[in-house]
Amino acid sequence: MNGVHDLGGMHGFGKVMPEPDEPVFHGDWEGRVLGLARSLLYSRAWNLDVFRHAQERLPASTYLTVSYYHRWLLGITRSALEYGLVEADELRAGRALHPPRPVERTLTEAAIQASFMRPPFGRPAPGAARFQAGDRVRTRNDHPAGHTRLPRYARGRTGRVEALRGCHVYPDSKAAGGEDDPQWLYTVVFDGRELWGEHADPSLMVSIEAFEPYLEPA
Repeated sequence: MNGVHDLGGMHGFGKVMPEPDEPVFHGDWEGRVLGLARSLLYSRAWNLDVFRHAQERLPASTYLTVSYYHRWLLGITRSALEYGLVEADELRAGRALHPPRPVERTLTEAAIQASFMRPPFGRPAPGAARFQAGDRVRTRNDHPAGHTRLPRYARGRTGRVEALRGCHVYPDSKAAGGEDDPQWLYTVVFDGRELWGEHADPSLMVSIEAFEPYLEPA
């Protein structure tokens, strides 16, 4: 999806200015949003890639003007409506008006104490990797309407496979409600001039993590 979330290589946004002594949360509500997001992921109401894609589909004017955790909350709200966890009249009323929809798992204090790590995303390989370290590859110049982890600035560009990173859940499939569809993941390195043109710093090298469906032999 070519949304405003994919900012790599765009001009006009100014420098990133770190906040001195930045607190973990700027308000108690941000911590509650984090807890809500993790509880919903634990419940398996939806997955991490659905969570990301819900934010990517926010209007550009909203995405660029709200804060980080506000964006999370808007994404959660959108998914909760789409997955039937809440109804629009309940959001307007600020309280439950209908029987709750059951979820697969409920996050309890015991579960938090036992383990609150995200589940691993590695999966058994369906076959041999198509590429090896050192291979020249070209990224596909695809512009899907759905979720993708291939940044816009790196599409249709030639690079070199630096390393294989194992086989993993394919985010493009999971965000659309599909199966795990395991795919090989590679680190691919590009010369900065291949990405940004002749005016790029000649010493600049850029690496991305690219799933096998994004790549073809160069």
